Amino acid sequence: MTDTGTNTTGTTSTGIRLHAPAPGWAITADVVVVGSGVAGLTAALRCEAAGLHTVVVTKARLDDGSTRWAQGGIAAALGEGDTPEQHLDDTLVAGAGLCDEDAVRLLVTEGPDAVRRLIETGAHFDESSEGELELTREGGHHRRRIAHAGGDATGAEISRALVEAVSEAMPSSTPGTRARGLRTIENALVLDLLTDADGRTAGVTLHVMGEGQHDGVGAVHAPAVVLATGGMGQVYSATTNPSVSTGDGVALALRAGAEVSDLEFVQFHPTVLFLGSEAEGQQPLVSEAVRGEGAHLVDADGTRFMVGQHELAELAPRDIVAKGITRRMLEQGAEHMYLDARHFGAEMWEHRFPTILAACRAHGIDPVTEPVPVAPAAHYASGGVRTDSQGRTTVPGLYACGEVACTGVHGANRLASNSLLEGLVYAERIAADIAASRAADGLHARVPQPVPYREKPEHPLLEPEARFAIQRIMTEGAGVLRSAASLAAAAAALDQLHTDARDALDENGKTAEPGVDTWETTNLLCVARVLVAAARLREETRGCHWREDHADRDDTHWRRHVVVRLNPDRALALRTTDTPDFPPTAPAPLDPDRAGATPTHRPERLPQEQ
Repeated sequence: MTDTGTNTTGTTSTGIRLHAPAPGWAITADVVVVGSGVAGLTAALRCEAAGLHTVVVTKARLDDGSTRWAQGGIAAALGEGDTPEQHLDDTLVAGAGLCDEDAVRLLVTEGPDAVRRLIETGAHFDESSEGELELTREGGHHRRRIAHAGGDATGAEISRALVEAVSEAMPSSTPGTRARGLRTIENALVLDLLTDADGRTAGVTLHVMGEGQHDGVGAVHAPAVVLATGGMGQVYSATTNPSVSTGDGVALALRAGAEVSDLEFVQFHPTVLFLGSEAEGQQPLVSEAVRGEGAHLVDADGTRFMVGQHELAELAPRDIVAKGITRRMLEQGAEHMYLDARHFGAEMWEHRFPTILAACRAHGIDPVTEPVPVAPAAHYASGGVRTDSQGRTTVPGLYACGEVACTGVHGANRLASNSLLEGLVYAERIAADIAASRAADGLHARVPQPVPYREKPEHPLLEPEARFAIQRIMTEGAGVLRSAASLAAAAAALDQLHTDARDALDENGKTAEPGVDTWETTNLLCVARVLVAAARLREETRGCHWREDHADRDDTHWRRHVVVRLNPDRALALRTTDTPDFPPTAPAPLDPDRAGATPTHRPERLPQEQ
């Protein structure tokens, strides 16, 4: 990988991009992977093993993604008596009729071997005294199939193993060692996709923060780009997601002309440690595995309110438990419910859930002696950039995996601990597809189409302070409970944020100063408006989308996916698929009323796009 000069800007198929300085440096690669969680690092390692020159770009340090925060574990049919078919059944039930069954079957069939390869990479999962994997249950699973590590530190162990493997795969300066083809760029925010004159992927632009070999805005030229940027939980005031989860991958994909799907299905984890009604930002998660080991959800009177609401009670799928908690809170005028696991005793808490125990005690709560206050908080985006079974998006050369992607696996609600497995399985499939493309002589360097840099921005950036307004708007209008009125109010408030920024740009030719905070905030506004538009369109209650004004599931009209695309005129085109299965991800025409699609909504103006 060598520097190729500084004339590196390129256009996206919408012509819309974040206002940023012109790239001042560039490197070349076969593949650039954006993100360093289980999906990103697995894709990078498999690409490198196939002999592809691979660059990993990550927003913070390699181990700072969402993966390391995963407590519960990774689901796969690894236990005695368990089968992929049983795992498939549980996943389909949790997905509330919107899973792509072929995608799920692929996941559960390839999942066990993918976990075994993860173990071979160096991940150490908890084992029984007989040396067998120690498996647990979580919500929606009828069998113990959750492999965990360090009790409740599974994500941290997976991240450690993958980061270590990446470090070993990086070029060595030791004489006589083989030069490897994997390189990392940390503390870098990816801005936009580069494309060639034919609209094919040609790399990305990015901004590197702080010290290092490169600083400021630059580019990585590559004919294959893998988005593994994680989620968008920071669009809400309270979330389990880290601060870097600002929807950057979805926003980039929209500007690049890719389709996104199912963005209305935001999973709210039922049991997040309640730190007060004014608490904002990342909140401590109390893993579903705690309920899997026998903890009870109770109200202030000690009543187990989930009993009778579902055959699995506290272990029902997450959307059902989150709704049950929210209903009880509304009935009693309470801000939270309780998770009671005092019967575990100190030894079990310290051995099985040391991370959660420490987090609770750090906030003055001792779960050994008292119930833990919990409430739902934004946790996982079941939707994202639409892909096929190889992780390919509707933009040639652009792939997506992990939380940023929508493979069809999760449907309307993700089954617990399927996320790590999905990232693992689809990352491997992406690497295999890119390697096959090169073997077929289809992976060629592409020249990004030049775009003149404009001192005056075409589209406004938002001031960093708008981030808190976006989070408040989304929490109030598009949270666990939604209605036509709340969503309309949210849409109007989000529109006003953009209008104010647009008016300032039109009046004096200026906008917020380009930088990480303003780019992140502008990305958050982008994904927030798409989420609200999709939620307004879906007039039913299904999975983790709960409409108070349409309380029932409507399979006749809504057993289908909402697909969104940003057109060059900045209109947001919404359509629905004909079935729960995803159509192929062939490059999509700009007309939303294309064959195989059912237009259901007049294109909506989305003028804020960057």
